[in-house]
Amino acid sequence: MPVTKSAGGPQGAVDLKLDLRYPPKSAKRLHSKDSSFWDGHPSESPGLEKTTGITAFQTLVHLVKGNMGTGILGLPLAVKNAGILMGPLSLLAMGFIACHCMHILVKCARRFCHRLNKPFMDYGDTVLHGLETSPSAWLRSHAHWGRHIVSFFLIVTQLGFCCVYVVFLADNLKQVVEAVNGTTNNCHYNETVILTPTMDSRLYMLAFLPFLVLLVLIRNLRVLTVFSMLANISMLVSLIIITQYIAQEIPDPSRLPLVASWKTYPLFFGTAIFSFESIGVVLPLENKMKDARRFPAILSLGMSIITALYIGIGALGYLRFGNDIKASITLNLPNCWLYQSVKLLYIVGILCTYALQFYVPAEIIIPFATSQVSKRWALPLDLSIRLAMVCLTCTLAILVPRLDLVLSLVGSVSSSALALIIPPLLEITTYYSEGMSPLTIAKDALISILGFAGFVAGTYQALDELIFSGGPLTFSNSTVFIQ
Repeated sequence: MPVTKSAGGPQGAVDLKLDLRYPPKSAKRLHSKDSSFWDGHPSESPGLEKTTGITAFQTLVHLVKGNMGTGILGLPLAVKNAGILMGPLSLLAMGFIACHCMHILVKCARRFCHRLNKPFMDYGDTVLHGLETSPSAWLRSHAHWGRHIVSFFLIVTQLGFCCVYVVFLADNLKQVVEAVNGTTNNCHYNETVILTPTMDSRLYMLAFLPFLVLLVLIRNLRVLTVFSMLANISMLVSLIIITQYIAQEIPDPSRLPLVASWKTYPLFFGTAIFSFESIGVVLPLENKMKDARRFPAILSLGMSIITALYIGIGALGYLRFGNDIKASITLNLPNCWLYQSVKLLYIVGILCTYALQFYVPAEIIIPFATSQVSKRWALPLDLSIRLAMVCLTCTLAILVPRLDLVLSLVGSVSSSALALIIPPLLEITTYYSEGMSPLTIAKDALISILGFAGFVAGTYQALDELIFSGGPLTFSNSTVFIQ
């Protein structure tokens, strides 16, 4: 989620940029510099920076890429938490609703652009102007809080992505190292590999910290674009290899429950909504298109492709590994060098993506902070904040080392607010004074209520699992099966 319109990230990274508008200069600089981030989940962003605009095909590619992060690797476990029938059906419904909310956001942004004669409108500004047109005097007088709330959730989302990446990096590298002595070139024999215990996964997280610090000290977006390209290539190759593997030798699905326990469904919701993280890129992409009139059709096509891909990976992964599915499907891959290389490739991709996702909250927080001090202290303060923020993400990852719970927490807390709760309410505040049909109001209210219910239930369930599950799971400590 990039660009100057909104900024956010992998799972929507760029979206955050335009939202927080403390220092207008910074916003303009970001807009022009732009937009090459996309990584994963959202946030992720390839380079939107063309003054002449991007084509419909490029827009489609960026939209799909904006959803390709660690979230898709956790969908098989999410399907397990919902059931082999309920999971895919729920992903289909969530994809449809998420797409509808994106269309709402685009429609409202276009309306205010035309009314205020502005070339673009980011997520935060759209919410701000939506509240200013509300029939409620209280909402109009507190409209600026709308922008701050959106900015807050965008920052939480981006830093949440960074926490997820730290856990992912540690889990996958730990498994590769522990299985290295038993790794072979033959991927066809069935045998159990006994892992050689090494240090705790938390120590692996700390081991990555120096590399993450060096990456976040890169302040030039053009340099980070190189990392974005490397991340895109490595993750694309990894996904292709993973997909061809899980599509083979699928066992009898009759042993899997059609509908899982309702107690685990909130965890499915959090992980799934975390994956549908591209609402941050919607407005930036529309702003960058040569022919923005085609954007709604491109958005529908892109979300259809994304939803189909999610359902395919989630269902096939659960069918392939059943109850043995882990928090990231990469942890289920066989112990031969071909599939170990997939983990290494994804590690490289996610490591590069960390810097891109981190760039967004840094560009929101740092300019505001440095504007409060003299030029002499601006650079030291800039570097100090970057160091503190990367240490914060690593510390949070260490405190919550279960990848599935981190995914669910971030998705439930911030992604549900940005993708499901705010857009329908925005439509009501924008168009209510002009007369809305009761059916439309009921539809918007229902979507927001469902999003809020998922927000509360998902957050509660993830925290409950974390506190009462009897200690953190170290997924990489389990036995690896070679197929």
